[in-house]
Amino acid sequence: MSCNKILAIETSTTACSAALQVGSEVVERFKVAPRQHSNLILPMVDQLLVEAGISLTQLDSIAFARGPGAFTGLRIAAGVVQGMAFASDLPVTPVSTLAAMAHGAFRDYGAQRVLVANDAGMNEVYFGAYVIPAFGQTELQGKECVTPLSKVPTLNDGEWLALGSGWQSADQIPKGLIGQLTQTVTDYYPQAKDVVHLAQSVFANGGYVSAEEAVPIYLRDKIVGN
Repeated sequence: MSCNKILAIETSTTACSAALQVGSEVVERFKVAPRQHSNLILPMVDQLLVEAGISLTQLDSIAFARGPGAFTGLRIAAGVVQGMAFASDLPVTPVSTLAAMAHGAFRDYGAQRVLVANDAGMNEVYFGAYVIPAFGQTELQGKECVTPLSKVPTLNDGEWLALGSGWQSADQIPKGLIGQLTQTVTDYYPQAKDVVHLAQSVFANGGYVSAEEAVPIYLRDKIVGN
């Protein structure tokens, strides 16, 4: 099944974004706006659809960043996507927030080996190691997890770009890992345009779900807000 028209939203951090792909063109709205996601995301979606001259029912799928991330932001994304998918009878394509960030690092820095660590509160990070073989693809190495930065999983030899707010605690980085980090970028947010690009391959591989199955991935049950 092809997916030529897809809408994506991303609200799992303090940034908020929506992106629309129609054919080969991707247009995005992005803003860093803590605690404003519920006010911003639907107007962003409306603007994109109006400018493209299409309606929800003309889309092939709706995608969203499923987490891990802030509980409040993830609930907003899931709720908005479920509502739109039910109303338009569309499948939903979930994409990992960490994978979207890794893809952003490939897009912005050309990095093909990325360690994503986002601040998860309670002295922990949301962590995932990704290899990006080509545009629109990511390959998770091991599993995504929530862990103290000092206990991130051991990696094979190789060079990695460290990405995300979780790397700000430089004194907590395992000594054995420091020599493998070629660059550290802490001020970086997931973006809906990367969710769109990854959703293409997820959708093509049958990774889409029904509206009621569009649920966040928290990695833990303790609530941490935006």
